[in-house]
Amino acid sequence: MILPIVGYGAPILRKVAQPIDQSYPNLKELVANMYETMYAADGVGLAAPQVDLPIRLVVIGFRPYDEKTDSYGEVTEQHTLVNPEIVAFGEKKDYYNEGCLSVPDIHEDVLRPTTVRVHYWDEDWVEHTDDATGLYARVVQHEVDHLDGKVFTDRLSNLRRTMLRRKLNDIVAGKVHTKYRMKRAK
Repeated sequence: MILPIVGYGAPILRKVAQPIDQSYPNLKELVANMYETMYAADGVGLAAPQVDLPIRLVVIGFRPYDEKTDSYGEVTEQHTLVNPEIVAFGEKKDYYNEGCLSVPDIHEDVLRPTTVRVHYWDEDWVEHTDDATGLYARVVQHEVDHLDGKVFTDRLSNLRRTMLRRKLNDIVAGKVHTKYRMKRAK
């Protein structure tokens, strides 16, 4: 089932999400719905607060994009992160142009470490620690920010955020068109 995505300005995007345990109801169904939602919106990551749930859950998935056909191929990599915590950051940092399903039509260069170590459980409650690099490291950091009540625009300079104010206010007001269903900020 495709879930509505919460838009910028919604209070849940500013709250710290809470850990869950093995008694969380219907976790596998929720994870499947989050993947379906993310892929339908052409995203590569989705955090539970973005679907209006205040829990520490993230899905990440990559599909190759074919510019000639303007379509996506089959999933090549998927990660379900339950209660993820970044336990170490690499020293090297780089800028990368980020976007967000909760902040549509805005893409900005964000400086982040190029590698991280992330500790989490998967949907089967198997514990993992990954040394993430490249795009996976970037998406992990972006999505864990959501769990910590942050959005990528918080990592921009004050000047850049000021320049984006009109677009951000339009998202809060629901004056944005997406190919996916959005839940307007309350």
